[in-house]
Amino acid sequence: MIEEERVFTVSDTGDFLLVDKPVGWTSFDVVAKVRNTYTAAGFRRKVGHCGTLDPLASGLLILATGKKTKQIASLEALDKVYEGVIKLGVMTESHDTEMPEYGHCSVSHLADADIKAAAGALEGRHMQKPPMHSAAWHKGQRLYELARKGKNVEERKSREICVNSFDVTAVNFPFVHFRMDVSKGTYVRVLVHDFGQNLGVGGYLFSLRRVAIGEYNVADARSVAGIIEVIMREAKDSVE
Repeated sequence: MIEEERVFTVSDTGDFLLVDKPVGWTSFDVVAKVRNTYTAAGFRRKVGHCGTLDPLASGLLILATGKKTKQIASLEALDKVYEGVIKLGVMTESHDTEMPEYGHCSVSHLADADIKAAAGALEGRHMQKPPMHSAAWHKGQRLYELARKGKNVEERKSREICVNSFDVTAVNFPFVHFRMDVSKGTYVRVLVHDFGQNLGVGGYLFSLRRVAIGEYNVADARSVAGIIEVIMREAKDSVE
């Protein structure tokens, strides 16, 4: 764990803050909360995040403060590790729990060996389109804004991704637990959708947690409330 005295939230050069983002918060929500806390504490600090984490996902979000914001791009480029749960035999338009389920079917014919083989088949490099329910841009609009208007953009720009590993950690039908190590810009929701399609039963991302970004681990992160507490305490200490 990070030792409390090593969280240099008011250093002149800034720092990287490891936050354990809760489900329901956007990455910008966390940035805004921490930035406003600095302002309330009497500090002027730039704050930015080093890689978006979906609102429905929890886990590691790295914030850069002060001069450290100049290094955001280098952290965004790091590989990410996720742990999550897939629900098989059903799909959603968003590939996660944001949208209603449809297309229910039986998974009783599947075996553990089928599941592991399908996961292994998705490892390696390939091209991936961002999902419609994502923050990717298309002609000046976010894809999710178009999706909510019932529009579908077929010409979404694909990007090369790399799935370093896709390990199945437990199977309890219809749920599959996994751990996945992927490159920058990978949409885990899309991989999960492809996984379900390859099995012929469909599937969607039931839950997701980011546990690592490069060498940074969620085990060393603080809650949003914990970060705020440290900032306010250091503000108090600085005037005593």
